[in-house]
Amino acid sequence: MPKPSALGSMLRQFMRRVERRTARVGVIGLGYTGLPLATEFAKAGYRVTGFEIDEKRVGELNRGRSYIQDVPTREVRDLVRRGTLRATANFDELRRMDAIDICVPTPLRKTKDPDVSHILAAVGEIAQRLKRGQLVVLESTTYPGTTEELVRPLLEERGFSCGKDFFLAFSPERVDPGNATYHTRNIAKVVGGVTGDCTRAAVALYSNVMDKVVPVSSSQIAEMVKLLENTFRSVNIGLVNEIALLSDKLGLDVWEVIDAAATKPFGFMPFYPGPGLGGHCIPIDPFYLSWKAKQSGFEARFIELAGQVNGQMPYHVAGRVREALNSRRRAIRGSRILILGVAYKPDINDVRESPALDLIEILDKEGALVDYCDPYVPLLTYGGRPRRSKPFTAATLRSPDCVVIITPHRSFDFGLVARHARYIVDSRNALKGTRRRGVYRL
Repeated sequence: MPKPSALGSMLRQFMRRVERRTARVGVIGLGYTGLPLATEFAKAGYRVTGFEIDEKRVGELNRGRSYIQDVPTREVRDLVRRGTLRATANFDELRRMDAIDICVPTPLRKTKDPDVSHILAAVGEIAQRLKRGQLVVLESTTYPGTTEELVRPLLEERGFSCGKDFFLAFSPERVDPGNATYHTRNIAKVVGGVTGDCTRAAVALYSNVMDKVVPVSSSQIAEMVKLLENTFRSVNIGLVNEIALLSDKLGLDVWEVIDAAATKPFGFMPFYPGPGLGGHCIPIDPFYLSWKAKQSGFEARFIELAGQVNGQMPYHVAGRVREALNSRRRAIRGSRILILGVAYKPDINDVRESPALDLIEILDKEGALVDYCDPYVPLLTYGGRPRRSKPFTAATLRSPDCVVIITPHRSFDFGLVARHARYIVDSRNALKGTRRRGVYRL
């Protein structure tokens, strides 16, 4: 990075405030990405204001309570009491910020096209109040070119020039809910600015908070990094899901195949099949990339095929349920089905894009009576009605005609499941080594 004397005066002033911890940081969107980021900035000594349209979240945070599993309430309480963290729904306070991070959702439309409406809304709020010297960083996952082609023009509408009057960069969020080892601070932070000074400003900010910052040559590169990471996982999971389907046809145990292949010390990385993809990133991000590919006249066949294979897995699990019931000469209509785990991954309460939701919908439509058990999700509103989690007891396991293992929470005693459930569809190899009859594997 150039010496301060080689930098423009506006950048020097910004970097001085960052270094002295006098810079005020705003975070728009206080969800799974925004709240952990806001707390890290606050712990580093910055005064942080979270901007959130959900008044309930604003109230909870200002009372010192966390609503995100990975952010301890005691941590939030201490930061609020110290005066370094607060939340507001008043976007006029954006004028007082030196740096603004955008951490809003980026879902897909039903047509699998990117929905950037939340980004546009957040940038619109900033554009009305943009001041010289501010740094704006987009962290929401999106397609390559969004920062340069969509965000920049909106911020320049008042006559400001990016890189001269304000700084703009993209830095992909890399949150992994429930991961006790890797969290916001110790995951390398990729940063790409629209101009060189934009990159320098963003690197200066994050370097005072994150353990490692990785600057790249442009915002488009940074945007592509995030999509590559999750597309890599999606494609490999799609491959192993297809191998699982093929192994089923061949009468082979796919789990044994993978475990044996994983003994090779080079050239192989084990991925594991499952009932489908969940979470905000892996089921969605590859479609952002394939959409962008189509705009460029390129057909991303691997990406779209992996999406199709992964999207069919809940139907395959439902087929396994039918097999289990048919072995007892029972129809799926009117049968009682218990789903074990509805969170998209173990030991968290996040149900976004969970394959359990797809399975519930499939079984509901076929007339099954579906219940679920998940200690992390006591109430689930899905399929037109609210459902409450059943307790994890022997009686709960004995009652249904079939138990389907979707999310292998560590709190589940799968020995108890094996002893008491009549028929079991195990989509996660949770009953590895169990040889009893009535167990149907993926």
